[in-house]
Amino acid sequence: MTDLLTSKQVQDLLKIDRTTVYRMLGDGRLNGIKVGNQWRFERQEIERMLTAAGSDAISRSSLDNILPLQCIQSIQHVFASIAEVGAITTGMDGQPLNEISNCSKFCSLILKSPSGRQACIASWRRLASQDERDSNYVDCHAGLKYARGWIIVDREPIAMIISGQFYTADPDPGEESIRLRQLASQHKLDLQPLSEAAGSISVLDKRKEEQIGIWMKEVAETFGQIGRDRAEMVQRLRAIAQLSTIEEIM
Repeated sequence: MTDLLTSKQVQDLLKIDRTTVYRMLGDGRLNGIKVGNQWRFERQEIERMLTAAGSDAISRSSLDNILPLQCIQSIQHVFASIAEVGAITTGMDGQPLNEISNCSKFCSLILKSPSGRQACIASWRRLASQDERDSNYVDCHAGLKYARGWIIVDREPIAMIISGQFYTADPDPGEESIRLRQLASQHKLDLQPLSEAAGSISVLDKRKEEQIGIWMKEVAETFGQIGRDRAEMVQRLRAIAQLSTIEEIM
């Protein structure tokens, strides 16, 4: 039987207050189960969060130092607007580093559900496991197409630019109807607005699909260059600071 924790137990374990627990529920960082009027949380998930907390904090801090996220966000907005797709930058763990640009109505509805947001993050995380040479689009948990470009600094991928929220072929009406009912049930969403939003999902032709793939790679390379330039600048500033310290000692 699954060991469930109360909100108070989660607060004590994670060293956070009650408001933060509900904020984490709202943005999808925490999954909960409603038992009557009370939230319950799986002990295994909380213990996993505790184990990963140290390394995740270091990873996120390092990314913040390497990538100027405000600049990245602006470029991402322009790319998403020109390409007419949704776009987001994430870590290699699938966790978003910024806001989604040009988010579709359909995906906005999915992301409002905590479980829907977690499913999106899991889809983004799977993109990190794609072979470096594989630029094909893959299905997300909701049946839409996504692809990623690796942001590489010091020959290592440190983050991803992801584009998607579209179809590359007209969906089968029957299959789409079944999928929408499943999504609505799984993420506790109203089926009618979800179905209406699905009607506005873009279907890319082959030419547009290829263009977006090329543009995305160029954006990823640009982000990588920004990261490399910033890292080099920080190293130079540290060297200058070290020289100043040496001169003061002398």
